[in-house]
Amino acid sequence: MEPVFSPPLHRQRHQFVIDFVKRNKPKKVVDLGCSECSLLKKLKFHREIELLVGVDINGTKVKKKMHGLAPLSTDYLQPSYDQLRIELYQGSVTQRDARLKGFDLVTSIELIEHLTVADVEHFSEVVFGYMVPATVIISTPNSEFNPLLPGLAGFRHSDHKFEWTRAEFRSWAVKVCLEFGYEVEFTGVGQAPPGQQETVGFCSQIGVFCRLGGRSGCNMLLGDDAEDVFSHTLLYSINYPSLHDNNILRRVLVSEVLYWAEKLKSRWMEEKAVERNSGAYTLCQTEEGGEECLSEQCMELEEKQTACGTEMRNLVEMCGKVMSEDQEEEDDEALRRQDSCTLNRCVSVPLAVLWSCCPRVSTLSGSLSHLRHLLMDDPEVKLSQDGAAVLVNYQEQELEEEEAHDDLEDSGYAEARQSSHTAEQEENWDTNI
Repeated sequence: MEPVFSPPLHRQRHQFVIDFVKRNKPKKVVDLGCSECSLLKKLKFHREIELLVGVDINGTKVKKKMHGLAPLSTDYLQPSYDQLRIELYQGSVTQRDARLKGFDLVTSIELIEHLTVADVEHFSEVVFGYMVPATVIISTPNSEFNPLLPGLAGFRHSDHKFEWTRAEFRSWAVKVCLEFGYEVEFTGVGQAPPGQQETVGFCSQIGVFCRLGGRSGCNMLLGDDAEDVFSHTLLYSINYPSLHDNNILRRVLVSEVLYWAEKLKSRWMEEKAVERNSGAYTLCQTEEGGEECLSEQCMELEEKQTACGTEMRNLVEMCGKVMSEDQEEEDDEALRRQDSCTLNRCVSVPLAVLWSCCPRVSTLSGSLSHLRHLLMDDPEVKLSQDGAAVLVNYQEQELEEEEAHDDLEDSGYAEARQSSHTAEQEENWDTNI
């Protein structure tokens, strides 16, 4: 039957639900009769959903595909502020379970026709009378369309207990609405051939049931039962990584801070090398090697930009040009108390600089004080004693390269090599003439 439609009918049914989710943005969604979780795997990418639940009586089918709902590697590498929890249960849709009460959306896609007539009554009571969701989407085969399906004799599936006409589906839906306080809109997917739509309707008929009074109306009824019932068995649950988790937020923030601190340090060292080569270089460090500074006093930002390009060039002025002698003495004393910086030279990158010129750092932290708080106890980050700057060590290779460069310049090797190179050129020219 499926090849009759393009896209296939099951995809059209799922797309109907996805389009509804996009428009209405429900936060809590449960799919009854989730089977191999194919609809749930599509819905998990719509991160307006905070709780996504699947229920099926066949636990084997659920277990077969449930790990496909796990977070992707990108969810861990680039977590967002969205929150998503997924739960899968084995259980019957005719039995109550308190964990399914009060959802924004319940979907039942091609499920109800697998129930006996008696179970349909229980289904109605559980879904509309006990779970009391804001919206229910139910799809079921339209038997009036069956003569148009090639090669079909009887029901569309061997497990179907019935297949309703449009009038039968409408009669049941209206009864449910009157009994439990809902209104319903009828539609469907899988259009009939031209000229026959009015006669036979959609291949799959769909009812969208909305609670009278909306979500506030359903919340009023959640406390009606004296005792909660937990009849379903939890098979799978997973929380997606979210920046609302302070541990994840700190991990991402630290990664950003370290990246940008290294980037600012590298830019500063490039500018320092240019100044040294031009003879305008003044070193700011302690007598014991200590710390070279990108001082906040030197970081007057003339223009606020989201990109760090121009801004970083303004941030690399040497602090030695503006620091007073008293300030230098205070910094010397503070640095002597930092073992890491008495053994290694460090570049001090003020947190105010990181927060001002690195948009993601400011977005993640929210404020400069919160940034300092989040970094304070992290073992990967070294802060200055007053907690106002990140200390980034020079690498040994960088020191060796600088010292080697200075030694070469002092030794006159560069000039001698240039003279030698010129002489060789002259010899070659003489030979070639």
